Order: sequence, then structure tokens, then C-alpha cells
Amino acid sequence: MKIAFLGTHGVGKTTLCFELAAALKRLDQSVDIVKEVARRCPLPINRDTTRDAQLWILHNQIAEEIALEPAYDVIVCDRAVLDNYAYLVNAAGRQPQLEDLVRSWMKSYHLLVKVPVMSAPRFDGTRDVSVTFQQAIDRLIDELVSDYGLSCLQLPADDRSGWVAAVLSSLRLPSEAPQLDLF
Repeated sequence: MKIAFLGTHGVGKTTLCFELAAALKRLDQSVDIVKEVARRCPLPINRDTTRDAQLWILHNQIAEEIALEPAYDVIVCDRAVLDNYAYLVNAAGRQPQLEDLVRSWMKSYHLLVKVPVMSAPRFDGTRDVSVTFQQAIDRLIDELVSDYGLSCLQLPADDRSGWVAAVLSSLRLPSEAPQLDLF
């Protein structure tokens, strides 16, 4: 099973990935995380990104997902290929030669979870802090989700504390492991 979090930068996807992975481990699922690939990109990212940088990110995201999926019950992705494509579209416009790849790859996720913008991004050494840029990417992600006819679990912006439980419920998993009798 592969779960991907959709959303712009600075919305809490990484934290949510680790929280969900911990919850899944408590449910005896073998789990790993595809961490955000952009942070390892050797080319410019954020507002200074290039088409080549975003292609590197998109293809490395796919490669990491392919490498992890056979080894675990659950793969939690800190972004989906669609997110990476949104940054590419923002930098260089729609890429007709990639549309089929992105559309097809999006079918490989068992659950897509859209993380809402709740605050401005904070600088962490990599992340762009422009609210305008953050909102532009969020709008592009929403536009691509709509254009591709994708179904997403929309997390509520008013209750972050219930996000992991909402994802587990959507997967029809309990929020806690059942208590086993000792004797």
C-alpha cells in the first residue's frame, strides 16, 4: 500500500508522515517513508528552480517509490509525483510529454491525502518562505488534482490533532493496536 501526502511546502507533510508511520508501526505494519526528494536535489529549487531540477526531483521520487514498495507493507510518501509536477509547472509551464507519466503514476497511490495551508512557511535552511509562492503551488496542486480527476482525503484546516486518525480511518485501520490478552 502506498500513501501520498499532497500539499505545498510548509504545511506539515513531513511531520505528518512520521506521525502516520509511527501509528502504522504500532499496528504491526512494516513501513518506510519516501522523504522529500527536493532537499537532496543538486540543482536550484524553490523559486530559483529550473526545468532540469524539477525533472531530477520528479524522476528520483518515482525511483525511490519503486525501490521501497516491494520491501514494506506500507510506503508513506512525503509528496506525490503530482506535487513535484506542480513545482515544474510553476517554473516552466505544463509539460505535455510528462502529463501521461504523471497521470499514470498517480494511479499507483492507494490513498492521496491533501494537507491544507494553515500558516506561512518557516525557514528551515531549505524551504522558501514566500507566502505568495506557497499559495501559488497550493493552487497548482489543486488545479492538477481537479484536471486529473483525482480523489483525495481533504484534511481539515481547523483540527490538526485528528489528521493521523482521519488517515487511518480512511484506510479502515484502527487508531490503536488491539490489546491482546496476556493469559
